[in-house]
Amino acid sequence: MSHQHNIIDSQEDNTQGNRAERARETKRITLIGSVVDLSLGVAKIIVGFAVQSQALIADGIHSFSDLATDAVVLYAAKHAHKEADEDHPYGHGRFETVATVGLGVALIGVAVGIGIDAAWRIADPHELAAPGMLALVVAGVSVVAKEIIYRMSMHIADKYNSNLLRANAWHSRSDAISSIIVIIGVAGAMYGWHYLDAVAAIGVSLMIAKIGWDLSWDSLQELVDKGLDADKLAQIEHIIMRTDGVAALHILRTRKYGGEAMADVHIQVDPHISVSEGHYISETVRADIIKGVPEVTDVMVHIDPEDDEQGGPNMALPLRNQIYSQLNECWQDIPAAAGIIKLDLHYLDNQIEVEVLLPLSILAKNPANVLEQERQLAVQFNTATESIGEIKSVRLRFTGT
Repeated sequence: MSHQHNIIDSQEDNTQGNRAERARETKRITLIGSVVDLSLGVAKIIVGFAVQSQALIADGIHSFSDLATDAVVLYAAKHAHKEADEDHPYGHGRFETVATVGLGVALIGVAVGIGIDAAWRIADPHELAAPGMLALVVAGVSVVAKEIIYRMSMHIADKYNSNLLRANAWHSRSDAISSIIVIIGVAGAMYGWHYLDAVAAIGVSLMIAKIGWDLSWDSLQELVDKGLDADKLAQIEHIIMRTDGVAALHILRTRKYGGEAMADVHIQVDPHISVSEGHYISETVRADIIKGVPEVTDVMVHIDPEDDEQGGPNMALPLRNQIYSQLNECWQDIPAAAGIIKLDLHYLDNQIEVEVLLPLSILAKNPANVLEQERQLAVQFNTATESIGEIKSVRLRFTGT
């Protein structure tokens, strides 16, 4: 058993190490993005005022808005990857989920802003100016820089399955897209196609809004305990059912939080095995799931001796002390009852099966008569307990020690 616990402890240490590394990489890429956002925002606004480009000024303000979302990501990264504590016994993964919802809403807000700005420019052709080549250069640099940040962020997001980083990556790409709109607008205006940038902006705003909605909706589903996908559930079920000692699986529930997930499973084992063997089977199932499904970081395994989904739990039956008292009263006239070594109770099918361990010495020394004596004793014990409705049967076992 200590070996099994060592395996689980090692896996939990790896999980904690991955969380720490994930937090570090999230912080690093977000800080890099913040420096880029600040530099681009300042450059766009300065050049925008210099060449009288309202589109470039608006794009600069958009870059500054990315700084706000970067701050949200840094805050979430700091708190979401903390270990469980007294106030948060299941960890802090929901911080990342809530932050992702916020970033998704921010993307929708950006999309609405781009769309409204484009509509105003269509309504007022004087807004469709042609600032010149310098605006094109600044916008081009912004596209390249923000696309690089997008790809770096998405690489880390995919590595750690982080929707928070995906949302921030798409926010970076939305800034690159808005810079492309500036390029299209400036180039189109230079060739007399004054409405080209506004039409493109509306189309792009719809795309950004869709991305923001998808990210927000997925994270909102996590907040109401959305489970893992069907293929992951099938993988977990396969791991459970291949474990030696597992007779059946009748409950499997999962819930996602951040880039991780938890699972609750009910497995059925032989009802007559020892408690320690049942516990060992459950620990094996837990360790194998955590090892085989990287998203799952914790598993609660419930051991059942029968399918309690069909028959319901045995909650109306008396406990051991009460049963002992009733049995002692019923067996007081059976001499062999005084030699009982051990008594086991099996709560199955809303009744109790009693297993009695007796010394072999209470039987006659004549080997030819032993089986008959065992049968007679079994009849005595079972007949004496007929008045106890909860008792299904009494089974006798004998030991020579």
